[in-house]
Amino acid sequence: MPNDDLESRFTKLEHEVDRLREEVASARALAALADRDVAELRAEMRGYRQVLNALRETQLEQGQQIDGLRQEMRQQIDGLRQEMRQEIDGLRQEMRQEIDGLRQEMRQEIDGLRQQIDGLRQEMREGFAMQATGMAQITALLTKVAGSEHGDS
Repeated sequence: MPNDDLESRFTKLEHEVDRLREEVASARALAALADRDVAELRAEMRGYRQVLNALRETQLEQGQQIDGLRQEMRQQIDGLRQEMRQEIDGLRQEMRQEIDGLRQEMRQEIDGLRQQIDGLRQEMREGFAMQATGMAQITALLTKVAGSEHGDS
């Protein structure tokens, strides 16, 4: 019996070894699949990392472009402000010159009108003086005529 028992134990052991070999083969297959999955995940992660790095680079470049555009825009706005100030200053100066010219013309016109008025006053005075002289002569003649009529009567 000890042989039977030994044989049965040996058979059980062989079955156990076969089963363990199958489990080891399955574990190796699972490990190989897991390695492949991990490799795929690593490759995928590498891809994501590359995309994120490319996106970062793009954002940095775009940020620099935006900064450049902002600076260029500020320069253009400053240039436009300066041009506007110069233009406004030029217009102010032109307006001042025009106003000064108009004032000068008005003064000349007023001076001309004053001279005309003074001339008219002088003419009027002379006219009134002549009229007064004429009236005095008429009065003298009327007095003479009236005195001679009273003396004839």
